[in-house]
Amino acid sequence: MARSLWRNIFPVTGLLLLFAAASFAQTSSLEGDVKGEDGKPLAGALIKLERKDIKGNYQVKTNKKGHWFHAGLPLGTYKVSCEVGGKVMDFVDNVRTKFGDTEKVDFNLAEMKARQVAAQAGVALTQEQARQMTPEQRRQIEETTKKRQEQLSKNKGLNDAFNAGMEAMRAKNWDLAIESFTKGAEIDPKQHVLYANMAEAQMQLSGTKTGADQQTLVAKALENYLKALELKPDDSAYHNNYGLALAKNGKYPEAQAELAKAAELDRPNAGRYFFNLGAILVNTGKGDEAFEAFKKAIEADPNYADAHYQVGVFLLSKAAISADGKVTPVAGTVEAFQKYLELKPTGPYAESAKGSIQALSISVETQFSTRPAKKSKK
Repeated sequence: MARSLWRNIFPVTGLLLLFAAASFAQTSSLEGDVKGEDGKPLAGALIKLERKDIKGNYQVKTNKKGHWFHAGLPLGTYKVSCEVGGKVMDFVDNVRTKFGDTEKVDFNLAEMKARQVAAQAGVALTQEQARQMTPEQRRQIEETTKKRQEQLSKNKGLNDAFNAGMEAMRAKNWDLAIESFTKGAEIDPKQHVLYANMAEAQMQLSGTKTGADQQTLVAKALENYLKALELKPDDSAYHNNYGLALAKNGKYPEAQAELAKAAELDRPNAGRYFFNLGAILVNTGKGDEAFEAFKKAIEADPNYADAHYQVGVFLLSKAAISADGKVTPVAGTVEAFQKYLELKPTGPYAESAKGSIQALSISVETQFSTRPAKKSKK
């Protein structure tokens, strides 16, 4: 009877042992140490364990020695986070637990901070490199980071000033544009574009002034164009604008030299630079100098239509008019107008060019018709 009972009990006991082993096989544990930013054990840090494969969240706090331990965890994959004062300081992802072994996950907040500071300074550090850093090395990286942050802050102020200046330029608010570009130049005096745009705004504003006020603004504009050119001497546009400003100030030889420099630096647009000089000279009553500038514009760009027209206008002014009103044009006058019409048949000066050609043609025909006819011999 007893033997029979034993035979019946054994399978049940084996089954219980099997269930116990199966139940024990489903659990695991995690532990680790946490050191604060001062390198000492950190008590009271909250360790959060978030299971990745299925839903499950656990947490535990570090003891006085900065140690934490959590047993009875289901086997699986976890994200382990270290939280201090409600802020996640660091985490380790995809930690796989094992039956019979306790996986160890440590956090060193001093190393983590060193890596963050280094990253902000543009330096990539491995965990081992961060661990080996001396206090002096950390200090140097922190100083580099501080300087970089100051630079970023400066750049924001610089960009804000520049954008405000350009917006004011578009609105033709020259005073505000000058103020904004000046502010930008105070932040970073090495930005040539600020001086160039400031000078342009000053020249535009000078056109609304007279007398000493106008001369003061022009002088400041010339000074700022020079600053822009000192920082970027190979900018053809700066030479062009500086040359035009010099011409408006009556400094024609200097203006011609600057526009010639612009043409040298930017061959494809050389015609425009010389034409600009010619236009300034015309407006200041310097006809002969303007004629030379327009000819240079044509030499640089034979298809510069407006330059041909201006040459025609100048030559027309040199036509001889006799006592009886007969007009004898200078050679090349009609050809200049014809070239303009060839290049710009519907251009803004087309009607004027046609009218000039017609007037000169009538004059020539009149001269021919008034000549006495030769008598035929009988």
